[in-house]
Amino acid sequence: MTQAPMWSRPASPARTPPFRTHTGSDPASPSVDRPSAARPAAVPSSQESPAQAPHAPALGVERLLMVSTGSAYATSLPFWLDWLRASYTGLEVSVVLTGSARRFVTRQALAHRVAGDVLFDEWPEDEVHARHVALAEWAEALVVYPATLHYTARLALGLADSPSLLAAQCTRAPIAVAPALPPGGLDSPAFREHWSQLSSRPNVVMVPPEQGRSLTTGRMEAWVPPTLPEVIERLEGRRVQLVDDHRVHPERKALL
Repeated sequence: MTQAPMWSRPASPARTPPFRTHTGSDPASPSVDRPSAARPAAVPSSQESPAQAPHAPALGVERLLMVSTGSAYATSLPFWLDWLRASYTGLEVSVVLTGSARRFVTRQALAHRVAGDVLFDEWPEDEVHARHVALAEWAEALVVYPATLHYTARLALGLADSPSLLAAQCTRAPIAVAPALPPGGLDSPAFREHWSQLSSRPNVVMVPPEQGRSLTTGRMEAWVPPTLPEVIERLEGRRVQLVDDHRVHPERKALL
């Protein structure tokens, strides 16, 4: 398979994540590093244009599937879709909205910002083709942004009760999962277990969340995804790892 052309941009500055993978005897077991000082969530300003956003890192795919779930951070999706369109000429993006994501963003707000489709995460009764198969075959990479604790848990447990989940369970394409968590979510034993399970999958990269303000309490105790450029950078890193792994071990069934 011919490798897709690479769009190159200067990488965005690295940040120190508050959540990292433990490097001790259990490499899949997460540990928590608390930031020394809380900082606001990385939500784009309403006055900011995509041209003013961080520079785009390299991305070696031509078809990207974005899955957005029911976090208030889904309201940033129109901004980031504009940024993708401005940053990667020729990149085709399709979006899947879960039922809970539709509380925060509409199909109409996204439809003119992508070259691909904006779909609901359900199987229409009158649809002839299997939506999950079409998604899995079309996507060269997949980003879940933001990923709620509920969606992350379903993905980690191997559930496949929606088109996006079934596509994610079946694809060998690289997947980046960027969680958005309520207060206490980062320390939840269930979440930590799901993080470990997903981190062990060769094609999945878990993107550490950053501390942000809870819209309910007003305190800096929620956890939000980093900016999309940082997520794309980690996604591309995993894609390159899959390519290298296939070259070293061609007997393994890698995507590229």
